[in-house]
Amino acid sequence: MYKRLSMVMFPILVLALIGTGVWGYLEHQEKNSILIKAENQYQRAFHDLSFHMDKLHTELGNTLAVNSTSQDVYKKGLINVWRITSQAQNEIGQLPLTLLPFNKTQELLANISSFSYRAAVRDLSKQPLDENELKTLNTLYEHSADMSKELRGVQSKVIQNNLRWMDVELAIASQKEHADNVIIDGFTTVDKKVGEYPEINWSPAVMSVHQKRDVNMLGGNIVSADEVKQKAAQFLGLQDGSAVQVIENGGGTEYQSFSASVPKPDSHDGIHMDYSKKGGQLLWFSAARDVPQKSLDARTARDKAAQFLDEHNYKDMTAVSYDEYNNVASLTFASHKNDVTNYLEKVAVKVALDNGEITGLEATDYVFNKKERQLKAPKLTADEARKTLSPNFQVDGVSKALIRNDIDEEVQCYQFTGRVNGGQYRIFINTESGSHEKIDHLTAEQAQTQA
Repeated sequence: MYKRLSMVMFPILVLALIGTGVWGYLEHQEKNSILIKAENQYQRAFHDLSFHMDKLHTELGNTLAVNSTSQDVYKKGLINVWRITSQAQNEIGQLPLTLLPFNKTQELLANISSFSYRAAVRDLSKQPLDENELKTLNTLYEHSADMSKELRGVQSKVIQNNLRWMDVELAIASQKEHADNVIIDGFTTVDKKVGEYPEINWSPAVMSVHQKRDVNMLGGNIVSADEVKQKAAQFLGLQDGSAVQVIENGGGTEYQSFSASVPKPDSHDGIHMDYSKKGGQLLWFSAARDVPQKSLDARTARDKAAQFLDEHNYKDMTAVSYDEYNNVASLTFASHKNDVTNYLEKVAVKVALDNGEITGLEATDYVFNKKERQLKAPKLTADEARKTLSPNFQVDGVSKALIRNDIDEEVQCYQFTGRVNGGQYRIFINTESGSHEKIDHLTAEQAQTQA
């Protein structure tokens, strides 16, 4: 009996053993394949980064080599600098550097990108690079030489010693001492040198990109936690504000605010709100929940959001954008007064598409940008602006709008909506210069909410 059983079981065990071995081998091969693929991606991104840092230095030198009257050449050079810097930033994002001190270098590249782009997109024939901006370009040229040299040194060691980026990732993940890792040491050295550079005299146009929103810019008096509790209860339509919990954030900083929260039976997250400490203005509100199904269309969602805004004293608002995700609609509204749509004063409203409940409000742009503005009379008529459009563009409507352009300027435009090549678009034409400031492609839902 045992002999027969062993004769039956032995082949089964052999097959199981072989199967286990094959499975283990395939798993090992698959793991190695994934590691090799990741290593190849890291190596490609690193060598591309080194190449683009060399190109950045070269392009800055080429830009500085031209005659100061050759503004078109400056524009081309600055566009190339912006493009190369953007590529370098993308490659840094592909490397496992999240836990390394490389933020100074990333910040410098971001500033170079902003500086070059914002200088290039302006009309250099009317507003050429000034003396300070040319000095900034010279400074960037010198700094880029240092950064490129350091990265080339790291690159040489990587190639000579056949170093692996996977070892960097493992060292970071295990939080071991990094002193013996050539790659980590190299990037740390680069960032340390960048941090030691003297402060760069960026032009005001560039610095405006990084301008922080300070609550002290707001009007009104300083409010207390009890006042915020009352405001939150009133906003939510609660008779009793005792359920509202309020805490103060950012004491002594420019981000002073109060956070209010209320438990919600059908959500483990509850309701959350932020109010500015100065003026007591609502910055955002969230009552997020799972929305299992979609029952409402885009136009109904727009009407629900518009009604909510009107009830909460956001007057004269018009829908300008629509997006949808996980059965939740996100609609952006801009203020509309005196036949001008002001895209600076905007709010975003989230609507649950199962029953129309408002599950979120983002009003930061509205709070910080709302003010009285005296708009100039347009130099161009709507008909004159229309002539700058493609003859194939079929105009459905025209109105005035106030937007912020690519160089962070508030500009008044004619807003043309229409169709071309089977798509629907919104084109903004500057009322003074006739230049095309912005073009938006409209989805069917966006067009429907603006009908």
